Amino acid sequence: MERTFDIDEKFMLRAIELARFGMGTVSPNPMVGCVIVRKGVIIGEGYHCKFGMPHAEVIAINRVTDKSFLSESTLYVTLEPCSHFGKTPPCADLILLHKIPNVVVGTIDPFTEVSGKGIGKLREGGCNVVTGFCEEKCIELNRRFFTFHQQKRPFIILKWAQTADGFIDIDRSHEHYGQPTWITNDLSRIAVHKMRTDESAILVGTNTAKKDNPSLTVRDWSGISPLRLVLDREMKLPAELTLFDQQDPTVVYTSHKVSDKLNLEYKKIGFNGEEIGQILIDLYSRGVLSLIVEGGQMLINSFIKLGIWDEARMFVGKNLFHHGVKAPVLNGCLIKSEELDDSWMFLFRRV
Repeated sequence: MERTFDIDEKFMLRAIELARFGMGTVSPNPMVGCVIVRKGVIIGEGYHCKFGMPHAEVIAINRVTDKSFLSESTLYVTLEPCSHFGKTPPCADLILLHKIPNVVVGTIDPFTEVSGKGIGKLREGGCNVVTGFCEEKCIELNRRFFTFHQQKRPFIILKWAQTADGFIDIDRSHEHYGQPTWITNDLSRIAVHKMRTDESAILVGTNTAKKDNPSLTVRDWSGISPLRLVLDREMKLPAELTLFDQQDPTVVYTSHKVSDKLNLEYKKIGFNGEEIGQILIDLYSRGVLSLIVEGGQMLINSFIKLGIWDEARMFVGKNLFHHGVKAPVLNGCLIKSEELDDSWMFLFRRV
């Protein structure tokens, strides 16, 4: 099949578009989209929709009505086809079985069980394989997956809301504990809940849990709530906090040895100044691809000071506090801003 750059880009962009439908449901797998083209016409397409379910290539191939067309087609896939048995059989084997002659791959898989092996198997089987097409877009799509496998930690997103004059909270006394200080608006809250459905876990510190009594779940959007994480060194947080309602999986990082309960796990770590490193090692072992740090000033600043973060999402309301708890300050590159009625969301990347 004769191909040009414009044709390849058109179909790879379609594969990327499909892959995004797997956001929030495929972790710890990557988002993958696949398009099969014969004589300039798409004859099959698919995406990985849920962890443990068939991969994008399998779905796309199964959707081709006349399988004889496959031997005259080009398969576009955002990530290297797998070559090993995991939850599903190897996609590379299926491609070879149907004698698909041309395969265009967005990027090589960083997972060591796959990396380069799927492409190698396809080439050994006689496939003409083009790699690294729209590579930057494909890596951006799966930046969580790449960070997890290359840096051996989750992709970290810092999140906070601040007033127009740069405060995240008032100076609250104990009688004002129990509810968060409202800074932004309803649309911002919906955006935050949508963000939670996209990520694997969410972490708050002791003070935030005590002052705000957050649920850290998804209520204003449809999707899966992230794994809830909270720091409680001395086990002093009140048992009646919503985080301990046992309705959603929750991990408590503490210095004490405590028996687990239903949906409530107590993980003992050393509080020796290296808490963040220990938490990230634990999350990596759990296969957690991404982490929202939604704690207060102290916890967020700890990640900033260590330089261990990838994105920051700052929600800014129109309110003025004049004094109180100052918002975090970071050295990042602003890549996006979004108006949310009378509030704003600013997205930064670490430089």
